[in-house]
Amino acid sequence: MYGVSGTGSVVGEEWGVRAARSRALGVLRVRGRALGLAILPAAVAVVLYAGGVTGHFTGSGWDVARWVVTVLALVVALAATAVALVVARARPAATPTVELSETAAPDLYRLVRDLADRLDVPAPAAIALTPDCDSWLEDRTHRAHRARRTTGDGDGDGAPVLVIGSPFLWWMRVGELRAVLAPVVAGTGPAAHPDIAAARRFVRGLDAAVAVPRAPGLDPLRRLGAHGVGQVARVLLRACRGHAAEMERGVAVAGSERAQDVDYGVRIVAQEQVGLAYAGWDRLLTRVALPAWRMGRWPSRLDAGVVSALTELSRRDRLADGFSSRLGERPACDLLEEPGAVDEATSLLAARLFHGGPAEPGPDWSPVDWSRYPEEVVDRKWRTDAARLHQVLDGLGAAGSRAGSPSAADAPTLTRVIAHLSTAPTTALTASTAPSSPTTTPVAVRSDSTDFTDPTDSTDPAGPADTTDPAALGATGTTDALDVHDDVDIHDDGIHDDGIHDVDDLQHIDIDIDSDIDIDDEMEPVNPAAEALAGALSALLAREEAAREARVAAATARAAEAAARSGGQDDRSGAAVAVSGPDGPLPLFPLQPPRSGRDLLADHVTAMVCCAAVDTAEATPGLDWLDGPALLVGGERASDLGPRVLALVEDGDPEPLRVWLARTGVRPEKPVRLV
Repeated sequence: MYGVSGTGSVVGEEWGVRAARSRALGVLRVRGRALGLAILPAAVAVVLYAGGVTGHFTGSGWDVARWVVTVLALVVALAATAVALVVARARPAATPTVELSETAAPDLYRLVRDLADRLDVPAPAAIALTPDCDSWLEDRTHRAHRARRTTGDGDGDGAPVLVIGSPFLWWMRVGELRAVLAPVVAGTGPAAHPDIAAARRFVRGLDAAVAVPRAPGLDPLRRLGAHGVGQVARVLLRACRGHAAEMERGVAVAGSERAQDVDYGVRIVAQEQVGLAYAGWDRLLTRVALPAWRMGRWPSRLDAGVVSALTELSRRDRLADGFSSRLGERPACDLLEEPGAVDEATSLLAARLFHGGPAEPGPDWSPVDWSRYPEEVVDRKWRTDAARLHQVLDGLGAAGSRAGSPSAADAPTLTRVIAHLSTAPTTALTASTAPSSPTTTPVAVRSDSTDFTDPTDSTDPAGPADTTDPAALGATGTTDALDVHDDVDIHDDGIHDDGIHDVDDLQHIDIDIDSDIDIDDEMEPVNPAAEALAGALSALLAREEAAREARVAAATARAAEAAARSGGQDDRSGAAVAVSGPDGPLPLFPLQPPRSGRDLLADHVTAMVCCAAVDTAEATPGLDWLDGPALLVGGERASDLGPRVLALVEDGDPEPLRVWLARTGVRPEKPVRLV
């Protein structure tokens, strides 16, 4: 039926459908073999009983065999029934989305249905939005998903749901969105094939059964049985994994070929916009939205913000030149009745998915408009980081101005931070050639351990806290803490030390033993005061993050208990229960890996400098659509501040930063206002 669509791609489309159907039959054969294996003991028992009735299998031995096989058949039949029930009743995973009813987006539904009619395929059952730059069809025919569905007229319950990336609606034009959705909507044709639909239901049921042992609320006996069912489901999944992957590939080929002649020229241009939208969306989330989420605020117009971010990108990047000229055409968000309400809902969902925020706004989780972002997010973030920095300095016993009074030393000034970090830099490896051995290279090594690590490595959040006393280091501001290291002579024939007897023990130290190399020129200088401060900051932030995760877990447990008390265990009540991922509560997709201690320290020192600039100079907090929080000096972004802060943090050199402060008019000796 798909080979006569009139699209001009009969051969490719027919090949895709046939390939998908053959692979679907392969999946169903795995199911059939599993069923045959389950009823095999029962079939053997029937044969034994038939042989006894006819007089062929007589005697005490055959009687024992009949009883043993009968018991085995009953056990296998019960186990197979349990597995089948769990696979049939397990709720498949569904992507968290914002569902769009037809009354909320009549024009969008009309566009999709017209597209389906032109492609001669069934229309999707409903439309939903996701805060991501992608679009796909999702099967939600399970009864739990149908019970939660609030869209659709009921005629297309067997059809999949069309999930559209919300940034596409705001950045793309109507024609571009239609061209991008054409191959996706065309996939409803192969999805309606009975064999493909049955194979998909079987695979999704197995996938859901694997996750049953992790479901909360199971008693020990039921959890033990669920683990057994999960193991069987894993075996079946491995058996049909190759067929399922090839089946989905065939469905994609069939949909692409069917949509070949639908707005083909526009689709080429639209695909460029897909990549551009993805880049802008990623920068907006990681640079702009993430700082607000960490402050307990969530931007309520993320989709509108991606338009501003991409417009700014087109202004800066010559490769994107001309893309902003499309903004004069009708945007796809005009297909929605209330774009602002939809944008707010998808923005809240993005905060839940990528940061793990609450499901609903509250006193500690409130929306923020873009016009209020610099004041309510940027300024507050800087002052919170500055307060945390001075809290750590107080814990380390750091003195601000060495000649000042005790009250001045404890004041939250930029001078205090600069004085603490402006210690004489040292090197982790000191090169001094012994007079009696010109090929010997002394290396600073801990005397109490054989675990040799690079002291300049900042990937450990604790920094050098294992080898130095932060309090003593912060109080003295010198490099005396490095005296706990001993010099060990590395020779060509080995290492002369009590606990090390072979050069192979140090194979992970990248040192070229050559008397012609000056290691002082090769190794990076280390600021021990910065390392100690970075370690303390990392520890404090880890405690704050653990406390936040505990609050989220407690809120999740309370919501689950409330849903259980109200009879919402089957998720029919629509209660706002926090979504859980494979490793626990949200976020399902963290945006950034854990930052190193040195990066955290640089961010906090930058925040302190920005606070001083705002309080003592003509500077204001601002928003850069591509880089997030920005310091505006005279209306221009201060883009040269970062390298000067790094010079202070990494090298202990305050002169570049002091020059910048003098040129900008910042007074570092003045106390700043903290949160």
